Amino acid sequence: MLPSCHDDLICGVASYGLEMFDDHDDLDTVYVPIGLGSGICGTMRARDALGRRTRIVGVVAENAAAYALSFAAGKPVSTNSADTIADGMACRIPNEEALSEILASVERIVTVSEDEIATAMRHYFTDTHNVAEGAAAAPLAALLKERHPMQDKKVGLVLSGGNIDRDVYARILAEA
Repeated sequence: MLPSCHDDLICGVASYGLEMFDDHDDLDTVYVPIGLGSGICGTMRARDALGRRTRIVGVVAENAAAYALSFAAGKPVSTNSADTIADGMACRIPNEEALSEILASVERIVTVSEDEIATAMRHYFTDTHNVAEGAAAAPLAALLKERHPMQDKKVGLVLSGGNIDRDVYARILAEA
């Protein structure tokens, strides 16, 4: 059993970053959801290992904003709740080692609302026929939020895996 943000886990999830950067060596920015930090740390390590200059942007749910608050404060900031449809980002207490790496290498952290996440989930389903849980859709929500400054940039989105309750997903799709 490993903790949620362990070096072995970070190295494992870094594989998607390696594949992305290997296939697209000219990415300007990559948006990555932040749960406890293994995904974003792995993406940063992959970028650094390949010598890329890509900006890494973290994404959190506004209802689970511990990492955004911590990034702004430059130190760990816990929250009392993390009630979000983005289960993979429902973090109340940031991992200190992950936060240290994030503070050193992340361009910024974008906070997205529950409605923005649900809209991105619907876009993935209707536009690409992918079923994405909230954390997986959050990077798209962040890009949609920042669409104007990112216009004409080459951007990557981490579409991470995760579980979602069928009834919740059906309700989100019905709201389209």
